[in-house]
Amino acid sequence: MIRKVFKRLVPIFVLVSGMETELLKKLVSIPSHFGEEDEISNFIGSLLEEYGLPVEYQEVEGFGSNIISKIKGKRITVVLNGHMDTVGLGSGWRRNPWGELDGDRFYGLGSADMKGGLAALIVAFIEASNLPRRKRPTVVFTAVVDEEGYSRGTWKLIEEGKLKDANLVLVAEPTNESLMLGARGRYVIKLKVRGKKAHAARPHDGINAIEELSRLLAIIPRIKTRKHSKLGSGSYCTLYVHGEADGLSVPEEAEAIVDRHVVIGEDWERVVRELKNAAERVKMRGDLEISRLPRPTPEMLPYIVRENNRFVSLLSRVYSLLWGRTPEITYGKSVGDFNYFGTYLGVPTIVFGPVGGNWHSADEWVSISSVKRVKETYLEFLRVLGSGKRLAELVEMKDYAPS
Repeated sequence: MIRKVFKRLVPIFVLVSGMETELLKKLVSIPSHFGEEDEISNFIGSLLEEYGLPVEYQEVEGFGSNIISKIKGKRITVVLNGHMDTVGLGSGWRRNPWGELDGDRFYGLGSADMKGGLAALIVAFIEASNLPRRKRPTVVFTAVVDEEGYSRGTWKLIEEGKLKDANLVLVAEPTNESLMLGARGRYVIKLKVRGKKAHAARPHDGINAIEELSRLLAIIPRIKTRKHSKLGSGSYCTLYVHGEADGLSVPEEAEAIVDRHVVIGEDWERVVRELKNAAERVKMRGDLEISRLPRPTPEMLPYIVRENNRFVSLLSRVYSLLWGRTPEITYGKSVGDFNYFGTYLGVPTIVFGPVGGNWHSADEWVSISSVKRVKETYLEFLRVLGSGKRLAELVEMKDYAPS
């Protein structure tokens, strides 16, 4: 569904001046646990329409709608991406989880992950829409659902070809203003052991599935995983274990859920071999089944962007010219929607977002000044992509700025 509003009542620069903070407050005030994103997606869509921007509401069944808005420019197509959903509200909050400003810190559920970055993207996109078409790239703004769940929103964008012309994806997840150029991938593994039932008073007559599975789980952290020069090493972590006896009997079945973060060069076949070899090493008895935990979207695979990629170099240059320092290059330890963009969409995907802390926990916060810097960095980067002269202008402004 596409709705368009073209009339602007007042100049755009008046409307958006200092808008980041007020927009952040509004976004955080709207509860948007994954699976409950209708209200926030409607708010963002309506906001963009008020600024005369075309909006497509892409329904993701059971999760509300993705918001897609496109402004045409020069031949490069840049995707701005942020997710609207949050995790649930946990215990231990001393600040107002629906928004509290204290100095430069704005507290609230989802403030850092990632409504601060989302606010920066929205304002940068609105301001970019006011640039002459010949002085900007084509920009596609996307606000998606279910990042904290199974990335149904982002997968829907890719699956339906909404981003098929993309040359670059920029994701505003919190990175403390570093440039994140890749991330590990992830498999969620289900291990099931079938032993042999016997009377618990004669355990030697049976095979205790709980004990046998425990022997395997105990050695898993010591499995040697592959090391990557940028992404580090893969890792295992047991998330869940269950097994029980049928009365006074040797437990016949036990199962576990295990997280396996992987780096480039580690695929599913390698993971299965590692686990089978580990089971042999501890002489585990019983029948072992190894499978991937079912999920509604594809596996999240690892990716990297080369540090000498032209978009990386240009974004780093813009940031350093604006703020007088070179942004740090980092790589993600865990997964997110960026994994889908970097692998299945197959275009350079850079994650760059504001300073913040305590995401997924009590008293989550984001820096207001950082949100503004992130917005300004994205906007200047889009200007530079749209006009070859803009970078020279930034250099000149820096050279003549008072010390």
